[in-house]
This record gives sequence, structure tokens and C-alpha cells, in this order.
Amino acid sequence: MKIKVINPNTTWSMTEKIGAAARDVAAAGTEIVAVSPQMGPVSIEGHYDEAFAAIGVIDEVLKGEAEGCDGYVVACFGDPGLGAAREIAKGPVIGIAEAAMHAASFLGGGFSIVSTLERSRPLMEHLVTAYGMTHQCRSIRMTDLPVLDLEVEGSNAEALVLEECRKAVEEDGADCVLLGCAGMADLTARISREIGAPAVDGVAAGVKFVESLVALGLGTSKRHGYAAPLAKPYEGAFSAYAPGNRR
Repeated sequence: MKIKVINPNTTWSMTEKIGAAARDVAAAGTEIVAVSPQMGPVSIEGHYDEAFAAIGVIDEVLKGEAEGCDGYVVACFGDPGLGAAREIAKGPVIGIAEAAMHAASFLGGGFSIVSTLERSRPLMEHLVTAYGMTHQCRSIRMTDLPVLDLEVEGSNAEALVLEECRKAVEEDGADCVLLGCAGMADLTARISREIGAPAVDGVAAGVKFVESLVALGLGTSKRHGYAAPLAKPYEGAFSAYAPGNRR
């Protein structure tokens, strides 16, 4: 089985961390291909960043289809480009926010999300509603950390994330916490120990969900919502991405 794990930003140190988290949980025989797009933002911290990051996700899924990938994980907690990726992929495509929320729903009566900049809170709230998890979500706590601070050795990022996770359990009644940024993937084990409750990393959860679906012989339905995009011309810089005009 070959799973492509796509970090939608272009920061390679974060991609390496994400790839390590994915390989740690992958089954024997599963090949993990961790990539960053060749174009896009260095970090994703708002709607504008997500719009451009989605193009990079689409590009990597198109390449993955030619490379024989069996499934994909979109490793950004905003799940950018997820719907478009499903339209062009034969196998399953899982976003890490969606994966983390579903995993958490199996583990307790409610979860909290701990993430980065305050400006991203509306994105998190939208996904909670879109995934039907409003009744499960106890709180969304933002550390107000820039995403790339998670890559700075010696920063206080880990301490701030841990503090908010502890508050989520002690003050908000969360049974588990979701680490709301793929750049937190390496913190899962320590946070779980410190707070005495499960900390869920969507990268790891996404890999296991893709493995399970592929093992069951299930791929993305092409009947209605994720049917292949309609063939038509695209103009200008996007002409190479026109449906039916695969590079």
C-alpha cells in the first residue's frame, strides 16, 4: 500500500516531522510518501493561505494518481482542497481535522481542539459544524502561536500548547484533545502523559483511516458529490489543470 501524506505548506522541516509521525503508525508494508507542494505558502494561517495551498494539494494528488498512490492524507488542520482532491482521486482522501474529530468521537464524550493563531478560530468552528461534531466539541483553544514557531528549537511553543491542553481537560470537561496543527504531530505522546487523557494527532489518525479503507477495498465514490470534475478549458496559468488535460 502506498499513501501520500501531503503537507500543504512548503516548509520542509514540518513535512519531515509529519512524515515521521505517519511512518511511526503505518503498518508493515505501507509505504509513506511525505511531500510538500512546489508552490504555495510557507504556513497556512487564514482563508487566503488556504486558497493557494489547495492548488498545491491538487497538484500532488494529480501526481500521486500517476505514481500509483492508493490513498492520501491532507496534513493541515484546515483540510484545504479536500473536496477537490476527492474528485480527482480514486482512493480515499482524508483530511487530518476530519480524521482527528472522528477518532476522538470513539474515545470519549467530548473533545477540545488546541491550535495556533486566534485568527484561525473561525476556520476551526466551520469544520466542527461541517463534520457534524458540534455536539462533541467542548471548546476550541487557540495559543496565538504563529505556525512556524512550532519549528523553532527552544521556543515556548510546546509549553503553550501543553498549557491549553491541560486547561481543556480541567476547565472545559474535554475527554480528549485534538492537536489542531500538523506541526504538533511530535507532541502527542508527551501531552497525553502530562494531561492524563488522549491527545489525538490527525496525521496518525488519517494514515490509519486510509489504511483501513484501502484494506477494505473502498475508494472515493464517483456517483455524485465527488464525481470527476467536468471537462472544460481553463485559461491562463491554470490551463494545465483543466479537467481532461492531465500533465
